[in-house]
Amino acid sequence: MECDMCEDGEENYCRKGGHTSTYNSKKAKHGHIGGNQETQTFGGYSKSEVVHERFIIKLPENTPLDKAAPLVCAGITMWDPLRHWGATKGDKKMKIGIVGIGGLGTMGIKLASALGHEVVAISSSDKKVDLAKEKGAQHYVDTSSTVSINKHNDSMDLILNTISAPHKLRTYLGLLRTNGTLVQLGAVAVPMDLVNFALIPQRKSIAGHWWGLKSLQECIDFCVEKDIYPDIEVIDAGRVDEIFINLASGNSSGVRYVLDIEASF
Repeated sequence: MECDMCEDGEENYCRKGGHTSTYNSKKAKHGHIGGNQETQTFGGYSKSEVVHERFIIKLPENTPLDKAAPLVCAGITMWDPLRHWGATKGDKKMKIGIVGIGGLGTMGIKLASALGHEVVAISSSDKKVDLAKEKGAQHYVDTSSTVSINKHNDSMDLILNTISAPHKLRTYLGLLRTNGTLVQLGAVAVPMDLVNFALIPQRKSIAGHWWGLKSLQECIDFCVEKDIYPDIEVIDAGRVDEIFINLASGNSSGVRYVLDIEASF
């Protein structure tokens, strides 16, 4: 907690050793987590955890605990880039695209809409039009349709891309207006093609993003105040295999599954 990023409240970008992940990180990396320093972190599978007070998040009294856990994943993943690129300040209205209408994307639509922005849902077919509109999107782009794409080309200030499978970036870059930014939130594990001329003429940008604790507290406070939560289904461990198989073929409902540990044993 002594580098410039930590001092700025962005411990997630710590220069002295990187962040400690919720799952499978050695505790001894920083010494801010109690217990056996030679064991790894187990996240939600832990019965309890002892950490430095700086890394504690306060839940408002009326927070539903089954929905709080997905806020710490889907909620903050979408909130923090909105915050960084100025969408949470309330001083200007933006046109914001959300790519991928699953568990992350539906939460992004809810947040951007609640913040008063013009929201465009972007998907590879027209199958999720009703779902996207239900969550708060005013517009919908089907990237398999040139007509649909052309309606919104060169118009968006910010696009949050949640796709984790390999895909073509150029389609989404064309939707950005001058000075627009495409934020890559999906952890694509292979190299992706990019033609620089898709960026140069209109000063467009591609960025990655990783969220921090200060932003997380803001996200939780906002969501609880506005009653904005991911769509969830609480399950026990007996259904985990079934859920993984279902998710492997897509997430048509945008539901986040919450594992009830106590009910599983």
